Amino acid sequence: MEIKIDRSELLKSVSRVQSIIERKSSMPVLSTILFDASGSDVRLSATDLELGFQETISANVIQEGSITISGRKLFEILKESKSETFLIKMKENNWVFISDEVARFDLACIAPDEFPAFIEPEGVAMVEIDADTLTDMINKTIYAVTLEEAGFNLSGVFTERVSNDGDDFLRMIATDGHRLSMIDKAITNVGLLDLGKGVMIPKKGMSELNRLASEGGTVSIGFKQKECVAKKGNAVLVIRLLDAKFPDYQAVVPKECAFPILLKRSLLLEAMRKMLILSNERYRAVKITLEKDLLDLISTNPDLGEGQEKIEIKYAGERIEAGFNPKYFIDILQSMESDMIRMEFTESTRPCVLKGDADKGFIGLIMPMRV
Repeated sequence: MEIKIDRSELLKSVSRVQSIIERKSSMPVLSTILFDASGSDVRLSATDLELGFQETISANVIQEGSITISGRKLFEILKESKSETFLIKMKENNWVFISDEVARFDLACIAPDEFPAFIEPEGVAMVEIDADTLTDMINKTIYAVTLEEAGFNLSGVFTERVSNDGDDFLRMIATDGHRLSMIDKAITNVGLLDLGKGVMIPKKGMSELNRLASEGGTVSIGFKQKECVAKKGNAVLVIRLLDAKFPDYQAVVPKECAFPILLKRSLLLEAMRKMLILSNERYRAVKITLEKDLLDLISTNPDLGEGQEKIEIKYAGERIEAGFNPKYFIDILQSMESDMIRMEFTESTRPCVLKGDADKGFIGLIMPMRV
């Protein structure tokens, strides 16, 4: 294989797969990118066996063929170069020559036939989704995915189709058992998606989907059996879905609100950041007291001291006192866009719910904790 290729186009493609390629795998080939050159194109492939990414870019193909190149080293070489064009040439005994006409590199490679086959499912019903809409849905849920290894059935974003007043919506939900984030968006032709009773997209897969959508435009998405397929331009992302049963989240979402309050999102976000200053692994709760026209926040750490902030609100309901993790409030509030938000309480042992008019279809829910 021998090709001449535009550096900026190659760098863009190689950058996309840096979080997919495995750095500490028992299969060294997973840390490489497979190059397949034919005609006037080169096809780049990367996988960690759970995610597969493939993109086709134009190139001057001098000699057709295949080769694997270390994904990380190639990225560093491309990033440091200022040249417009790169020459990549396969040599004997699985070595590759790379040059930008200023610097030259000879890199050891792995035989291309050791690279896992990239199989794109056939006959997948695809639906186009606005990239900004998809990004918003992911950003409003991904932070709530559990980080605990024992929580396998919570280690992804549950995605399903729901109907409300005769309209179909795409819903994404994530929870770690202490908080829950849920968002519904009206998507054209969402009924074509083969979602069954819902699917679980792993967190890493959602991150890569978000990376694909971050470039704007539209993203085509489809589901078939145990895989999610996403396409944008000449790029294809295949995500293996989790074989896990998501819990009955409807049981924890309050159907009514007894004690709602309105306040500025920025005020609450700033206050929670201050309350987080004194928290650590042992003490990470803020006590929220809701009483006449006042929201009182207190963070106590016996080893460090106490922090308090009072926020004036309009409230005439009964006194509510409950403890929450301030980090959970920060995560939700940072993902929201509304200037004014609605905090909803039912009682001290029930979750607090956050909503906003500019965040249509979204709710963030935080379970109380002992203080």
